[in-house]
Amino acid sequence: MILYIKYMVSLRCKMMVKEELAKLGLQYVVVDLGTVEILEDITQEQRLLLKNNLLVSGLELLDDKRSILIEKIKNVIIDMIHHSDEFPKANYSDFISDKLNHDYTYLANIFSEVKGITIQQFIIFHKIERVKELLLYKELNLTEIAHRLHYSSVAHLSNQFKKVTGLSPSFYKQLKQKRLANLENM
Repeated sequence: MILYIKYMVSLRCKMMVKEELAKLGLQYVVVDLGTVEILEDITQEQRLLLKNNLLVSGLELLDDKRSILIEKIKNVIIDMIHHSDEFPKANYSDFISDKLNHDYTYLANIFSEVKGITIQQFIIFHKIERVKELLLYKELNLTEIAHRLHYSSVAHLSNQFKKVTGLSPSFYKQLKQKRLANLENM
């Protein structure tokens, strides 16, 4: 049986879900971002307990098909941008469509209707978040980051970064370095 969990986006989330499953005596095959495959069927009582325990941790057990599909779309994008070093060779729409075995137009319409933003806007937001991580924690320059995240140029990355954050990538990095210096001087 497969369960779908909303807001499950990190290794820490996976650990919390595993703990909750263990508390209920549920054996799992796989705990992945947004999904859990358990060996046996879950009772209504176990489902309610799991749902309530996950809510305490900020996670949500999903029931309706549209929410599950939205979560699958988000997880494919998050995994592609944050947890993979390889970006798809095809365009994003083909990649997402292939991963979820649905027509991209169908996925895009449901996503926009439910989330209020397009899939493309969601991808851009997460790419910018990834750029922030790479700027702050990796020893990569902007050219390397642009290449890694499949931007057509450094200028395109910089323009998109400024549009989303209001800051240039270099100014953003300087702010972080100033904060660290201030902390060290305390």
